[in-house]
Amino acid sequence: MTTDPRFTWLFWTVWRRNLLVYRRIWTVNFLPPMLEPVFYLLAFGLGFSGLVREVHWNGQTLSYTEFFAPSMLAATVMWQAFLETSYASFVRMFYQKTYDALLATPLTVEEIIIAEIVWGATRAVIAAVLMLVVIALLGYVPSLHALAILPIAFLGGLAFGAMGMATTSVTSSIDMFNLPIFLVITPMFLFSGTFFPLTGLPAWAVGLAQGLPLYHLAELTRSACLGLLDASSLWHMLALAACAALFIPLSLAGMRRRLVK
Repeated sequence: MTTDPRFTWLFWTVWRRNLLVYRRIWTVNFLPPMLEPVFYLLAFGLGFSGLVREVHWNGQTLSYTEFFAPSMLAATVMWQAFLETSYASFVRMFYQKTYDALLATPLTVEEIIIAEIVWGATRAVIAAVLMLVVIALLGYVPSLHALAILPIAFLGGLAFGAMGMATTSVTSSIDMFNLPIFLVITPMFLFSGTFFPLTGLPAWAVGLAQGLPLYHLAELTRSACLGLLDASSLWHMLALAACAALFIPLSLAGMRRRLVK
């Protein structure tokens, strides 16, 4: 077992291993990201559009579906990246013993964990592209600036992938993931400006929501879809980068304590 904290480009071999596994069941992996936006748009877009005629966001007047559809891209990035580095990584580590096999090679813990986080971000980008195609075909992506969602999704995927891996590093059993999902991820999904603008919340709740990484990701995906990316978008990207910079070292330290005995 390699125990020194070395990091090299060997981490791509772990990323490639995950890609090969993903390709074997690609039909199962492709369907949910393609069908999910259709279900959400039908349930919320068509359902609420008759009740909410207009939504005011950043000086723009949008229909509810125009406001809502891009935020589902951000939510998809969050769910895909977090679930990949929490549940899926825990299965590889604890049940399949994949990490034990990898650590028997010249790979280090750092290379394995970074590869897992980058793979989580890759999964997020794939899902975001599939969802972007669907909502574009439905007419809710009027700007070519929406292509900026690819690097945005990757950055968001790194942030949420690192959060998931940090959670894995301190989770004793797979059932315990219900706690961060229920206490952190689900509230973020509901109160980060995804389903409604933050202007309808009390001031203290607005401040809290603006500190959540999904808020910044949703603002970026909405701005990209509508062709409204500007200098203020840099602030949201820096917030996501700061989130990744915080949780990646926590992931590495936590997983090193867990894997190196």
